[in-house]
Amino acid sequence: MKKIFKLFSVAILSMAMLVGCGSNDGKEDLTVMFVPSRDPEEIRTATEPLSEMLKEELAKQGFDFENINIEVGTSFEAAGEALASGTAQVGFIPGGTYVLYEDDIDVALTATRDGLSHDSDNPKDWNTAPTQATDNQVTYYRSLVIAGPSEKGQELAKKINSGQKLTKEDIESAKWGISSNSTSPAGYIYPSLWLQENFGISITDLPNKVALDNYATALSQLASGQIDVMVTYADARRDYEKDWTTTFGREKSVWEETNVIGVTKGIYNDTISVPKTMDPALKEAIQKAFINIGNTEEGKEIISIYSHNGYEIGDSANYEEEKKAQELIKSMQ
Repeated sequence: MKKIFKLFSVAILSMAMLVGCGSNDGKEDLTVMFVPSRDPEEIRTATEPLSEMLKEELAKQGFDFENINIEVGTSFEAAGEALASGTAQVGFIPGGTYVLYEDDIDVALTATRDGLSHDSDNPKDWNTAPTQATDNQVTYYRSLVIAGPSEKGQELAKKINSGQKLTKEDIESAKWGISSNSTSPAGYIYPSLWLQENFGISITDLPNKVALDNYATALSQLASGQIDVMVTYADARRDYEKDWTTTFGREKSVWEETNVIGVTKGIYNDTISVPKTMDPALKEAIQKAFINIGNTEEGKEIISIYSHNGYEIGDSANYEEEKKAQELIKSMQ
């Protein structure tokens, strides 16, 4: 009976998705959900033009929507749940969130991004000059452990830059800013793996940590000295370079006052995911639409909010390492 009920539920959800997403009568809405990796209002403002662009691209392929709604989830998990339930039809989510909800959602696209001038496993190498974008397109990024201008932060940076290795005691003596979203690859999963591999502990073992809602908040607290260390995606300092000396109130640049003290393994890029119940024709139209949008200058400006530069057809097989990472995280908790 349980199997019959489950099959019946899937059938009903599939019908709802076909009605809500496959119609081309111009009377239906489409919801695009973003994860709150940056300030939600900043994301809404940057992505506002996406609604009309996507509407036009889908119309060219026979899918006419009256409205395309842009929303930002309250958490990474909330965005994943919205896709899994079908209340959102398109989701900009990282690989970690996709893996958590892979029973109910599919990877439609994988983002490409500009490579960076630093890509070394040695944190000291990242502190020789400001990180710059390159013309090379890559399908992965790194998470960095960054020490701030606090006394403890500078103490840890000095050890790294002098060629010394950090100890478990060094790590545990600092106050850490981590992501409140446990499915965030850069803000939680891969930093936890880095801690496990180098010091035999995970993020949950850190005695002095604070969970923060987004990277802007973390950088703000790093600047003010409320935390000594934070974890973030590799080009976050580029994104908030101006804010460091304006909004965050520092006099010296972020490159002078922060140092990388840890570098994780490569993380496969973010996804654009859709519910598994979606009409395959609509999924294909969405794939073509975002590839086209990512090939325009206006489109690139919009998706740069997530450091995306374009898209390629996604493949769930590329996220096998992400699955292994999450399994290891669960075993350490």
